[in-house]
Amino acid sequence: MKVKNASITRALAALIMLPWFAPTSGQEAEQTQTEREEIIVWGEDGSNGSGASNSSVSLVTPEDLLSVNVTTTEDLVKHEPSLVVRRRFIGDANGTLGIRGSNMFQTPRSMVFADGVPLHYFLQSRWNGAPRWTLVSASEIAQVEVIYGPFSAEYSGNAMGGVVLIETAIPREREFHFDAAYFSQQFDAYGFDDTVSGHKQFFSYGDRFDDLSLYVSYNRLRGQSQPQSFFPGDASNTGNPQPVSGAIAERDELGNPQRYFGDSGVIDTETDNVKFKTGYEFGDWMALFNLAYEDRRSEADSANSYLRGTTGAIGWSGEFMQNGHAFSVPASGLNVSDSERRSLSAGLRLRGDLSDSAALEVNLNRFDILRDEQRSSSANPADPTWSPAGQVTDFDNTGWQTAEVKLNLGELGLPGLELVTGLRHERYRLHIDVYDSNNYAAGRKDTYSDRSGGETAITAGFAQLNWAVDSRWDLAVGGRLERWQSRAGYYAEDDPNTAILDLQHLPARSRSEFSPKFSLGFQPEENWLLRYSLARAFRFPIVEELFSQYQAFNAINEANPDLRPEKGLHHNLMLERQLQLGYWRINLFAEDIEDVIEAQSTTLPGGASLRTFIPIDEVQTWGAELVANVFDLLPSTDIRFNIAYTQAKIVKNNADTAIEGNRFPRMPEWRANLLATYHINPRWNVGGSLQYASDSYGRLDNADKQDNVYGAQDAYTRIGLKGNVQLTEHVAFALGIDNLRNEIDYVAHPWPGRTYYLNVSYDY
Repeated sequence: MKVKNASITRALAALIMLPWFAPTSGQEAEQTQTEREEIIVWGEDGSNGSGASNSSVSLVTPEDLLSVNVTTTEDLVKHEPSLVVRRRFIGDANGTLGIRGSNMFQTPRSMVFADGVPLHYFLQSRWNGAPRWTLVSASEIAQVEVIYGPFSAEYSGNAMGGVVLIETAIPREREFHFDAAYFSQQFDAYGFDDTVSGHKQFFSYGDRFDDLSLYVSYNRLRGQSQPQSFFPGDASNTGNPQPVSGAIAERDELGNPQRYFGDSGVIDTETDNVKFKTGYEFGDWMALFNLAYEDRRSEADSANSYLRGTTGAIGWSGEFMQNGHAFSVPASGLNVSDSERRSLSAGLRLRGDLSDSAALEVNLNRFDILRDEQRSSSANPADPTWSPAGQVTDFDNTGWQTAEVKLNLGELGLPGLELVTGLRHERYRLHIDVYDSNNYAAGRKDTYSDRSGGETAITAGFAQLNWAVDSRWDLAVGGRLERWQSRAGYYAEDDPNTAILDLQHLPARSRSEFSPKFSLGFQPEENWLLRYSLARAFRFPIVEELFSQYQAFNAINEANPDLRPEKGLHHNLMLERQLQLGYWRINLFAEDIEDVIEAQSTTLPGGASLRTFIPIDEVQTWGAELVANVFDLLPSTDIRFNIAYTQAKIVKNNADTAIEGNRFPRMPEWRANLLATYHINPRWNVGGSLQYASDSYGRLDNADKQDNVYGAQDAYTRIGLKGNVQLTEHVAFALGIDNLRNEIDYVAHPWPGRTYYLNVSYDY
């Protein structure tokens, strides 16, 4: 790895010297702080709601993140306890979320809401199931809460990991905001050594006219990624291979020697987000309507071949020999692709008081994919075997609708007794059409190659009694009754004797489950809290897990329409100590989940992978967290620290007993985060961040033991620095670094190398 010592020295010098040039007067900064407090948060602090009273909650505000280099919404939560966001590069559409015993690929087990609107993507899972983070911009967020576990009746079994609640804000008076960021990283691995960069611009305007508030924003993010895939050649015994040089001898995650012939190159991404919000207050009622439009484009058209023939010609596909080792490169190994995705989300929240002891909240949402198309070539355009032929994948008539009504009743005959009850309905539809194309670049859809899709729906009723028994004891008892349905499912099952692609249509299914909830809290003395929470949760299969069936160049996915829901029993024991400025907390948690839906795969002759969703009979997880958030721990220094130990093991699997006793994939035993911010004066602060995770496995058989290679699940320690200065009343500036030591680590794909940030913002 090449370490740019001069660049590090210059960056550190800038961070150290900036305080001496910062203005020392705090008057303008205090005025700016006062103006920023003039906002309406259109949600409510979840620490006052039943969802938080039953389990551990972490609250994050922008002031808590002064030491974090924030570019996208994922950055706001990535340092929270027992939580991971697998964002491989800035602008990654596959920023999957994992919380506690739910790993980063079990995406249907974590929920994300922004102003009551779902951002989680319960149509697909694994890398395709990442929340639609770009539907909300980091610059418009007022606060974020992370609620751990499914201990509230208000949330479905999709909260097995937890729930992320994002609340945005609308100014009470006219306000303009602009911010821009530039970021750049040097990446050096295998045969790639180059600099990739990107930039972000955000603009918003808000105003208030009597009881009506308006807000419009535009966010543009453009970036480049480091290569995400490195390709090994298949062993070859065919005659007359071409002699080449340049292939890189390395081991794969299983420890097998390989010859890596190329990489996927830089991915160029552009994402535009337009948001419109309007709020209206009438009496004790509030209404908020928001409309978000996302336009995302991505190009992966710069794949690199490391192979050079005796004449210097680049080898793109065929049979090759290097230093006595023969290997083959498939034509599709270095192909190119591009995609475009346009989505529209509309949400309405209505809440207010029916009486002094009754409150009502209604949340409605509709999400539609307007266009989602992926186009891939069958060979690299520089390959002599190239033709315009390729493949086009289209997501048509895909989206969801959700509706929820929630009633909060107090004064139920006993002091401190309240009832939270409500109804929720969700409907999801996914349709995937794969075409063989005679001209992939033009998006030609000539003949069907594969088709699959279907719908699921969940209708739920919930009720929960929360009782503050006295000044020391509180009790919560509740339950959630859910009816799940799947319908209109289909996948391709072609008869070669027919001229068209034949489809297998599947019968409708339904299932009902009840999930009880319990929580008991005790305050032995002021500022201390001990709480035990217990919950049953059912996580029902999503559309992709049931019906997705397709064949791409190197991957085959088989449908499994008979999947049962995951059935979990969850425990949490929390001890918390409130401090004068902050708190510390210990959580002991355990969960036992049956019929764990996991995408299991095998490698076929020729290198293609076959994958299907097959349940694992039982996975047990237990762990412990220590959280300490302390402000002014030292003079003018704020600390947010957490460390977690987690053990997740497969305890039963009748389909393959050989994996019993193995660690569950992508679950590090240790995770830790630290944020430290030093406030030099009211207008300047500096700080640092640290993220640590121990290594893990990516496979159920735990055979991937090789570290620091493509495909591995590495341990990592990533250090960040940041300095902020309020230059004037209206202008602020920040400079930062992530991955200071330039570690090249892998979570199958590589994490980013050392990344530099420059931010400027203007408020009026």
